[in-house]
Amino acid sequence: MNNIKQKDNKVFYISLALSIIVVLWGIIGQTSFANFANSLLGFLTNNFGWSYLISMLLFVVFAIFLAFSKYGNIKLGPDDSKPEYSNASWFAMLFGAGMGIGLVFWGVAEPISHFVAPVAGIEPGTVEAADFAMKSSFMHWGFHPWANYSIIGLALAYFQFRKGKPGLISSIFIPLFGEERVNGSIGKLIDILAVFATVAGVATSLGLGTLQINSGLNYLFNIPETILIQMIIIAIVTFLFIWTAVTGIDKGIKILGDINLYLAFGLLVLVIILGPTLVIINNFTNGLGQYINDFIRDSLSISAFGDNSWLNSWRIFYWAWWIAWAPFVGSFIARISKGRTIKEFIAGVILAPALASVVWFSAFGSLGINLADKLGLESLSIAAQAPETALFQVLAEYPLGSILSLITVTLLCTFFITSANSATFVLGMFTSEGNLNPSNNKKILWGLIQSLFAAALLLSGGLEALQTASVAAAFPFIFVMLLAMVSLMKAFKEEKI
Repeated sequence: MNNIKQKDNKVFYISLALSIIVVLWGIIGQTSFANFANSLLGFLTNNFGWSYLISMLLFVVFAIFLAFSKYGNIKLGPDDSKPEYSNASWFAMLFGAGMGIGLVFWGVAEPISHFVAPVAGIEPGTVEAADFAMKSSFMHWGFHPWANYSIIGLALAYFQFRKGKPGLISSIFIPLFGEERVNGSIGKLIDILAVFATVAGVATSLGLGTLQINSGLNYLFNIPETILIQMIIIAIVTFLFIWTAVTGIDKGIKILGDINLYLAFGLLVLVIILGPTLVIINNFTNGLGQYINDFIRDSLSISAFGDNSWLNSWRIFYWAWWIAWAPFVGSFIARISKGRTIKEFIAGVILAPALASVVWFSAFGSLGINLADKLGLESLSIAAQAPETALFQVLAEYPLGSILSLITVTLLCTFFITSANSATFVLGMFTSEGNLNPSNNKKILWGLIQSLFAAALLLSGGLEALQTASVAAAFPFIFVMLLAMVSLMKAFKEEKI
């Protein structure tokens, strides 16, 4: 027990120190930090873009294989265990933690970005550009990111609930390295990386979410977009997400997840009814067909001789960003998935959210692209360059635009709180020996740290550089996740099926 306690202290203090050093660098040496982060990410995307593409496709293939294999009926827990949450609450929590705020942030902005500036060889503003925009958005928010989350989520849930191991990323590797090594330096390194990736990723999202809430309030109520207002937003949201994290999963996080689901579904239905309904349905049908038809080719598409600038700045950046979020989202998904079969887990974690994302982008992407004739390509280009306001600008062109914008700002706040409280809970687990119910002190501490980081980075203008740095720093997680698949298969082979 002393060894485990020592490991816990080291993981906590080293990851905390690392996070503070990186954030201080981002605040004090803003230019040098931004230059370093950009050059590191540029080096990785240019030289290792292929590894992101191949790995993300492998995650999809592995998940599909498991769902249809003889291992699909293995329970994440004892054979007689039952799921702790209803399907609706389970889906709401995993969806909110996984990418809720991102869908609101990019739902309009990403499709119009691809429409006005598609990949080389496609004329901006054409029918081909519209098709490309929808297919690319489906690709970036569809099966790949959720399969990526499922690898860590499935492995953690299996080892936590079926094998009784601590809720730590390092626990996944016991079949490969043995318990002694996992409790030693290898395990510590993996857990420290997981904590840092989570803190950096969530601090960035808190900052981006604050900017969009501020721009929404400015659009609706003329509340100025200033640092003071942003600090007030962070303070209010911090109080709310720490409070819901402290009340626990069964109360705070679950209730908020349910609210998110109803709000998001209501907004989606209103957009489909009030927007260009036929265009939305046709975009969904056509985009889904192209997405499925070109799935393998697009998953591995990288030019050996041509220009990969679009690919590096969009697809590979997304793949790196999803991998950076995998430790946190995977851990939270694992925590709420006890009692599910592997088949049920994969359907719930990959298929359902991917289809929901495709429907979301069909609706919101169509809203933006449909305005090309009315507003012109130049206006859409300007909107795409400010993704935090693009959604509100587009909604203003449709009936009940102000009401839709008000629902959107509310949804942004609830998704924002859901992501942050899930991360607070997971960071508590990672730094408490993998305890599935970490102490309130740990949750409050990590909640405050994340918010202070976000506030400091907004004040210094270093938010974008932290996002770049966290994505680059997650590169080693490609290998962590590939090894997790090997470890999982080794453990499954010992199951009596």
